[in-house]
Amino acid sequence: MEIRPTSRADIPAVDALLARSYPALLKSDYPASILVTALPLISRAQPELVTCGTYFGCYDGDAIVSAGGWTRSRPGRGGLQKDVGHIRHVVSDPRYVRRGFGRALMTHVLENARQARVRRVLCQSTRTAEPFYAACGFMRQREIEVPLQPGISFPAVLMEILL
Repeated sequence: MEIRPTSRADIPAVDALLARSYPALLKSDYPASILVTALPLISRAQPELVTCGTYFGCYDGDAIVSAGGWTRSRPGRGGLQKDVGHIRHVVSDPRYVRRGFGRALMTHVLENARQARVRRVLCQSTRTAEPFYAACGFMRQREIEVPLQPGISFPAVLMEILL
């Protein structure tokens, strides 16, 4: 297992990881009516995020099997707070779930945020990932709707951890 910052060269691999993971992992927690509109919007790599320096890939050999990171800017809206970070676009290959890769990635992400003097980290978790984030120390705050496009939102759970 190796964890390293992603780069422009990793965009196709992250894109493929998102495209195969979200449809498989989210289908048991969301109705098809939500997934049909949300998946095309959330299952794509965001080049500016993948290249930001605080987005990481977890590799098994040459294959990226988990990815995610944090930013100071809030997802979708920007806005910065000096000591607040935001978990961003975390994903794991369905074949690697519950094998320690996601946990290792999140430990790395949180340590990276801590070293940057972030003291509070927020996460817009899917319903599916809520138990994972809870196991990593995040506390559930409330259910939210994440705006994806005008007229399209995605049910999620706002979670928080203090570093």
